[in-house]
Amino acid sequence: MQNGACLVLKTARDAGVRVCFANPGTTEMPFVGALDMVPGVRAVLGLFEGVCTGAADGYGRMAGTPAMTLLHLGPGHANGIANLHNARRARTPILNIVGDHTRAHLKYDSPLTSDIESLARPVSVWYRSVATEADLARDTAEAIQATMGAQRGVATLVLPVDLQSVSVDATLQGVVPKIPAPTFDRQRVAKIAELLGSKKPAVLLMGDRALSERGQRAAARIAAVTGAVCLSETFPARTERGAGLPDIDRLPYFPEPAREALAGRQVVLAGALAPVTYFGYEGISSELAPPESIALLAAPGEAADQALEAVADCLGATQETAATGAELWNIEPGQLTPQAIGRILSNALPENAIVSVEGGTCGYPFVTASARARRHTVLTNTGGAIGQGLPVALGAAVACPERRVFALQSDGSAQYTIQSLWTMARERLPVVILIASNRRYAILQTELTRGGLPTDAPNSRLLTELTDPAIDWMSLSRGYGVPAERATTTLQLVQALERALAYREGPCLIEMCLP
Repeated sequence: MQNGACLVLKTARDAGVRVCFANPGTTEMPFVGALDMVPGVRAVLGLFEGVCTGAADGYGRMAGTPAMTLLHLGPGHANGIANLHNARRARTPILNIVGDHTRAHLKYDSPLTSDIESLARPVSVWYRSVATEADLARDTAEAIQATMGAQRGVATLVLPVDLQSVSVDATLQGVVPKIPAPTFDRQRVAKIAELLGSKKPAVLLMGDRALSERGQRAAARIAAVTGAVCLSETFPARTERGAGLPDIDRLPYFPEPAREALAGRQVVLAGALAPVTYFGYEGISSELAPPESIALLAAPGEAADQALEAVADCLGATQETAATGAELWNIEPGQLTPQAIGRILSNALPENAIVSVEGGTCGYPFVTASARARRHTVLTNTGGAIGQGLPVALGAAVACPERRVFALQSDGSAQYTIQSLWTMARERLPVVILIASNRRYAILQTELTRGGLPTDAPNSRLLTELTDPAIDWMSLSRGYGVPAERATTTLQLVQALERALAYREGPCLIEMCLP
């Protein structure tokens, strides 16, 4: 015989789940025990649920298969919602397991009882609370199928603790159907080829599979014969970048330059959604391009890379626009600036690195500079919920132990999931953490200025500056078991990165002090 938790875990393992990012509590103890009884699933402890859910997001983006999260009741799930929101926007497969009270205890409304379904539905493509022991294997299998299905994303499975403990037939296991490969619409291909063949000014707005190497090369072929401009969506889940690939810029974040980039052009969606402003601004349309100027080639989840290849073939496009080559930036001595940081990191990246980017201070300068870097993968904050960068780097490092991972992070947003450092240290993950330390919420100060409000008024300063007290990154990092150093000049950062790349025993942190 086996218990219900073992059955769920075996079903997940046999479907390809290899990691469980966990922050368990009393109602998950049978599942914790099952992790010792069922081999093949690595247990990784996060000190905060947002670390677990963000790590599962980073893992899923890089592995292409779901990691599992193990969360404690409704409040534990609530602590992880922000990064489940980001994962939903990234369409990342995650098997999100939430423990619950015994079924008989729910009617007493004890202190930790909550409406888990209402919390989970907005960030899940699939939700179910297991009702009986006969449903355990089937529900687990269907949850995993949903993570990889047409909608692709977070599947939340609630496990009452009595069903985790119940004895079940040892031969039972769920069968997960094979997930069909993504497809594309050939009728759309013909229409888009005709549209682009007319040589009208056009933009290929690319996301999802279009930003793979295959998709980018096909887009470059199209651009070479039509003059179309290739743009990435502003915050892609994953994009390949660097030498040998076309230099595809991102659609700007602020509405004015974004509208300018699209103005007067047909916008062809290849794995991206129709572009809208990040926020609603008075006097500015939320739609960045008129609906009549937008044409769909492939939606997110469809085979946008293959659709682009089919369009290129229809156009007889055989040559790509010029690809970039690996080239070092010239670094001037002096104080650190966001542009200098972007170039120094671009120079330092080893082949096949992964860079998790969160924060506007150095994010855009790095992405601009990184076209010259060695080949690498960039992961960005898809949903805008802060606290994504460090956990995503953690999960990517677990998924790809053979690749070097960098977390390019701003100081304010790093504090949301700073506990990630402890898990990186415990798991001996050689992540290089780069903290852009400008001691402020710079984006909020920018938004104050955009709204015609002062940034130096007492409460505006109180709510946007991080100087009283200043965050002691050296002590904080070392307190989590992560060696740290500080760089204030370009030469110091170059040397710090050299030392970081030579250090393989675990994570290390560099505070990059900006004026």
